[in-house]
Amino acid sequence: MRRSSGNVFLDLGFAPEEAENLKLRADLMIELGRLIETRGLTQAQAAKLLGVTQPRISDLVRGKISLFSVDTLIGMLGRAGLHVSLAVTAKVRVA
Repeated sequence: MRRSSGNVFLDLGFAPEEAENLKLRADLMIELGRLIETRGLTQAQAAKLLGVTQPRISDLVRGKISLFSVDTLIGMLGRAGLHVSLAVTAKVRVA
């Protein structure tokens, strides 16, 4: 067993930059999924709210991360009335 780095994509062997991007997209997708669930939206209702098609919502809830950019996901959250903020921190080096 090995301790997680805190980023599953890094643990799976992705390059550090790609792993960070994938984690950010995954986190944004999770928030959109929570929004859809907590508001009790159908995929059609979610599509209308987020300004996309129903098949895009299907891709979102199925976790098809490669089909979404950070910009697209932030835009969808904004159309739902949510504010996205970003925290930038220094990496902690483990000796």
